[in-house]
Amino acid sequence: MSKHKPLQEQVIVVTGASSGIGLCTTIMASALGATVVLVARSEETLTQLTQEINASGGEALYVAADVSERSEVNRVVDQVLARYSRIDTWVNDAGVSIYGRLDEVDEEDSRRLFDINFWGVVNGSLAALPHLRHSGGVLINVGSEVSESMIPLQGMYTASKHAVKGFTDALRVEIEDVDESPVSITLIEPTAVDTPYPEHAKNYMSREPKLPDPMIDPQLVAEAILHAAQEGGRNIRVGLMASLNISLSKLMPALAEKLSARLVDKQQHVRPPQNPQGTLYKAGGSGHIHGTTRH
Repeated sequence: MSKHKPLQEQVIVVTGASSGIGLCTTIMASALGATVVLVARSEETLTQLTQEINASGGEALYVAADVSERSEVNRVVDQVLARYSRIDTWVNDAGVSIYGRLDEVDEEDSRRLFDINFWGVVNGSLAALPHLRHSGGVLINVGSEVSESMIPLQGMYTASKHAVKGFTDALRVEIEDVDESPVSITLIEPTAVDTPYPEHAKNYMSREPKLPDPMIDPQLVAEAILHAAQEGGRNIRVGLMASLNISLSKLMPALAEKLSARLVDKQQHVRPPQNPQGTLYKAGGSGHIHGTTRH
């Protein structure tokens, strides 16, 4: 018996739903019978996706919002409650990266990344929590294998994902253990995933960014998220490399750092940058689950 409601009885809110893991999760949740709410900055993309889901017999609502603004996240909650009267699972997936050395990245860009990756998670978590308490629901924060390890050329992204883990772990103790609330709070830690993530990143490098191979399919992460939506869980690592890299960082940190230094070249294509500004300050609107510049 599931710890929480079956998916077909759930209202699931997903941030970062216009591409990548968020989009894959939304489509899969809808196919399994959940009512889905898509949240991202890309209104045009969200409109189209929502129409497609509803036309195929699903039930979807979209709310265009920037998760870095608490007032906009509160507006998402208000619209979901006005339409469906409850929230059963809230997935904080919205995130962006910066490729560049820490001593070269502009402070304003670093702060913007934290506003999205960290404060976006905080805003979503705290806005959703009262309603998840009411429904005995699930809060799912999407971290990364670099929540517990690290990667050069993405130092601020690494720092933000460490912060997400610290926040999520502390919140879990307060809500699950101190309050003994029926809410589950889960951190998802995927390895490198084949999404438009590199092409959405702000890029300081002289070459087009990429993720180091091997990459996993976003569907594996979506499956882990939807499993947690029914069963809860603490920290869920997705992909063999996530478990290997985190274990190595904990057990042999000096070796892990030496190996990580080799990833500098593996994060760059040979071609020049295509869109160095990325989606740090503006919506991407790609509507793609997988990366399009991989090859």
